[in-house]
Amino acid sequence: MSLREPSGAVNDRQEDRIRQPTLATWSILFLVALAIVVLWPPGNGRSLALKVTNWAVDPAGLLPVLPAQLGPGLSDDPMAVEARDALVRRYDELYDRGPWMRLRLELKTARDPFDPATERQVLLLAGVIVWFLAWRFGGRTI
Repeated sequence: MSLREPSGAVNDRQEDRIRQPTLATWSILFLVALAIVVLWPPGNGRSLALKVTNWAVDPAGLLPVLPAQLGPGLSDDPMAVEARDALVRRYDELYDRGPWMRLRLELKTARDPFDPATERQVLLLAGVIVWFLAWRFGGRTI
């Protein structure tokens, strides 16, 4: 398609043409934007993707969490030691069931892999790179 100048002459200069994104380009940009929203970590807590993962591996909340070590003074209390050891034994029994159960136990308590500020910077960088590549290679000129 060519543009007509006011005089009626056809203008085929490259700089006067308009780039339009294709449906595939829009789809890629939408999916990348959606991934950034889902992976974006909040100021405190976990990203939406990790919250869904934590819930998906244990929707009923039945899997145990490895308890923290007993603090000073509590290790002298035999009841507290026995209660903690019972939780650790249950966790270890499930952990020894196989690789699928190990993965579920680890994903139940998984956290974001990076500091939230670093993760935001990486996600923003990835989004800008994808947008630039889509703009550069993913359009058609009309």
